[in-house]
Amino acid sequence: MDSLDWKGISAAEITKRVTGKVQPGSIVLFHNAGEHTPEALPDVLRWMKQEGYEVVPISEILLSGEYTLDHEGRQHAAERSQQTARF
Repeated sequence: MDSLDWKGISAAEITKRVTGKVQPGSIVLFHNAGEHTPEALPDVLRWMKQEGYEVVPISEILLSGEYTLDHEGRQHAAERSQQTARF
């Protein structure tokens, strides 16, 4: 879910957006150059920990192998073709 920090919104708005939209399995996108991101992060992280979320590197939650992304950015294992050769 995009924090929209790139739009220059306030730290309070970033925090409200993230805490209102995050759900289990979410990948929250922040940008290096977000003007108010450094102000928002402590509150966002504190809230997430209080709600029982665990913050992990993206490498720990990405599916391995082939996968597709749906319109909401959720990962789904790619279905293998019926035509797959068997050896």
